[in-house]
Amino acid sequence: MSISLRRTPRASCLSVVVAIASSFPLVAIAQTTTLDTLEVKGRKSGLDNTAGTATRLSLSVMETPASVTVIDRDTLDARGARNTQEALFGIPGLTVASPPGNGNAVTYRGFSGSQITQLFNGIDVQYAGIAARPVDAWQYERVEAVGGPSSFLYGAGAVGGTINYVTRLARLDRDEAALLASWGSFNDGTLAMGANLRPGGDQARQAVRLDVSARDGESAIDAQEREALTAAASWLVQLTPLLRHTLALEYQQEHSHRPYWGTPVRQPAEGRLSVLPQTIGRNYNVGDGYYGQDVLWARSLLEWTLGDTDTLRNTVYHYDALRDYRNVESYRLTADNTGVVRSGTLLQRHDQQVYGNKLEWAHDGALGGLSSRWNIGLDVSYNRQTRFPLSLPATVDTVPLDAVAPGRFLDVPGAAIVYAPDRTNRLHTQALFVENLTELTPSMSLLTGLRRDRIRLDVANHRAATPTNPARFEREYTPTTGRIALNRALTPQASVYAQVSTAADPPAGILSTANFATLRDFDLATGRQGEIGAKFQSRDGRSFATLAAYRIVRRNLAITDPANPGQTLPVGRQSARGVEAGFGWRPVEALNVQGNLAWVDATLDDFHENVDGAAVSRAGNRPTNTPSRVGNLWIDYAFDDRWSAGIDVRGVSSRYANAANTLSTAGYAVWGAHAGWKWNDSTELMLRGRNLGDRTYVIHALGGTMVYLGDPRGWEVVLRRSF
Repeated sequence: MSISLRRTPRASCLSVVVAIASSFPLVAIAQTTTLDTLEVKGRKSGLDNTAGTATRLSLSVMETPASVTVIDRDTLDARGARNTQEALFGIPGLTVASPPGNGNAVTYRGFSGSQITQLFNGIDVQYAGIAARPVDAWQYERVEAVGGPSSFLYGAGAVGGTINYVTRLARLDRDEAALLASWGSFNDGTLAMGANLRPGGDQARQAVRLDVSARDGESAIDAQEREALTAAASWLVQLTPLLRHTLALEYQQEHSHRPYWGTPVRQPAEGRLSVLPQTIGRNYNVGDGYYGQDVLWARSLLEWTLGDTDTLRNTVYHYDALRDYRNVESYRLTADNTGVVRSGTLLQRHDQQVYGNKLEWAHDGALGGLSSRWNIGLDVSYNRQTRFPLSLPATVDTVPLDAVAPGRFLDVPGAAIVYAPDRTNRLHTQALFVENLTELTPSMSLLTGLRRDRIRLDVANHRAATPTNPARFEREYTPTTGRIALNRALTPQASVYAQVSTAADPPAGILSTANFATLRDFDLATGRQGEIGAKFQSRDGRSFATLAAYRIVRRNLAITDPANPGQTLPVGRQSARGVEAGFGWRPVEALNVQGNLAWVDATLDDFHENVDGAAVSRAGNRPTNTPSRVGNLWIDYAFDDRWSAGIDVRGVSSRYANAANTLSTAGYAVWGAHAGWKWNDSTELMLRGRNLGDRTYVIHALGGTMVYLGDPRGWEVVLRRSF
C-alpha cells in the first residue's frame, strides 16, 4: 500500500464534519475547521491477484490454500517475455524446453509430460505436450500456475501441476491501445498491436478488442527460420444490466523452416554429457525440414447475474488444430567423433478438434449459520484426433560435422509426401464438479472440491489389425478426485494453510493419442499430494513472501513386467517431495527485487524398464530432465522518471539424461540485463540482453545421444507505445 498526500488549503470540510458527527453524535460541533485532504492509493502485491486457476471461487492468492503463481501482463512486459515459454520462467521450480517434437516440455514438482496439465483459458485440449507449443505472448493477459494435483478442477491429468494461459478480452472499463516493435539478434523482429474500444465511451454497453502479433526471424542455429502470426478478437455486449455475452476468436499460425531438433553428444557417451565445439549451432536436419501449425479457437461466454448471491456462467468452445512435420530428427556422433549419423525420418500430421460446453453456478450464502460460497458445474467435451505418421527409423546417412543443408526429405529412401491415417482417438467426457468455501471462524476457512468424470475412449485403427493393435477398442474410466484444505489468517497480511488433493491420469502417455498397447485394460494412475504453506505481505504492499512444502505420490503407472519384459504392468510408483519459496521486496520506490527458489527430491520408487529384452529396476533413481534445484532473480531500478535498468539471473542444477541415472547434463546459470528510457508516459525504448555470459548449456536431454541447447548471447531493442 502506498500513501500520497495532496494538500488543498481551502477545500470544503462538509464531508469531514459529517463523518465526525456521525461517529460522535453526543459531541456538539461549535465551529468548522478546514482540514487537509488525505488521498490513499493502494499498491497491489502478487498475493492480491485473483487465483482463478487454483479455484473457481472468487479468492485472492492470499486467501487460497494452495501454491499459486500469477504472472500478470505488467510482469510479462517488465521481464521481456516474448513467448509463453519465457513466461513460465517465473513459476517456482518449473523448467521448460521446446524441442519441436515436445512443444512445451515442462517439468514441475518432479513430474513432466502428461502429468502437467496446460490449459487455455481454463480449457484442456488433452494434448498439452504439443498443443502448448510456445506462441507469442502478446495476446495473453496473464499466465497462472498451481502446484500439485488439480484434476478435481480440470479432469484427468495434473499430478505435478497446472498451467493456464489466459487471453486478453474486451472490457467496458476503459479504452486503450498499444503498439510494440522489436528487433534483435539473428534478424528476429516482432510487430504487435492491440486495442480495446468502447463505442459510446463511458456509457457504452459493448466493447471490442483486437490483438495481433507477427514475428519473423532466424536463429543461432544454421538455416533455422520461423514465421508466426497470432490474432485474438473479442466482442463484449452488456445485453442487460445483469446479462453479458462475450464472443472470442483466436488464430495462431506458425511456419518453422528446417527446425532444430538437437545436437549430438560426444562419444562415448558416459557420465556428464558434452558437445563438440564444431557442432554448436549446426543444423543436421534436411534442407527442407519443416514444422507448421494452424490453430483456431472460438468461445462463447455468457454470464448472468441472478441477484446479489447467484451467478450463472456458460462457456461454449471449439478448438481446431492442424500440425505438420517433415524432418530427419535423430543424430548421433560416430565412434571417433568425426561424423554425424542421421536417422529417424518422420512425416507426421495431427488433425485435432475439440468441442465442449461448461456450465457453472456460483452462489454466496450460508451453511449452518456460517458464510459459505459454492460453485457447481457440468463439463461436457468431445475430443477427436487423427494422426498420419510415416516413420522411417533406419539410418539415413553419415554427414560431416560442418555439414550445411544435407539433402532433402524426399532423398531418403522410402520417404513420400503421403498422409495415410494411423488411428483416430475419440474422447467423450462428462463431468460434475463442486467447490465450497466455508468460513469456520473469522480467521479460518475450509475449502473443498470434488469432481466425478466419466471418460469414454474410442480408438479406431486405420492400419492392418493385429492382436496388439485391434481394429477398434474402447475404454471407460470414472475417476473421482478432490481437495480439502484449511486456511488460517494469522493477520490480514499473513496466513498459513494445509491441504490434501488427489489426481488421476493415464498410466502411460495421453488418452488423445493412446493405443491399445499402452492402455490395455489398465485403470488410470492415481496421485495424492499433501502440502503445507505460508503467505505474507507487508501492509504497504512493498514486500511479500510465500513458502510451500509438499509430498506427491503417483501410483499404478505402467512399467515393464519384471517376469516378462515384453509386457507392461500398471503397478509402478513415483514420488516427489520439495520446498518452494517466492518473494518480492521494494525497499524504496525505485528498487524492485523479486525471485523464487525451489528444491525437489523426485524418485522412481517402483519402476522397471526394458533394456535389450530384460527388465531392469530403476527404483530409487531420479526421473530424467528433473533438476533438484531451480532459482530465479529479477532486480529492477528506476534512476528517475525516464531511466531504468535491471538484471535477471536463472540457475538450474544438473539433470539425468536416462532412467538409469548413468548419464547427466551439467547445471547452468545464465544472466541478462536491460536498460530502458521513457520519452514520455506513453513511450518507452528498451535495450535487453540475454545470456550475456554467452554460456553453452543444455536445457533438455533427448536420450543418451542428443541434447537440446539453450540460446547463445543475444540482444533486442523494444519500442512500446500506448495510446
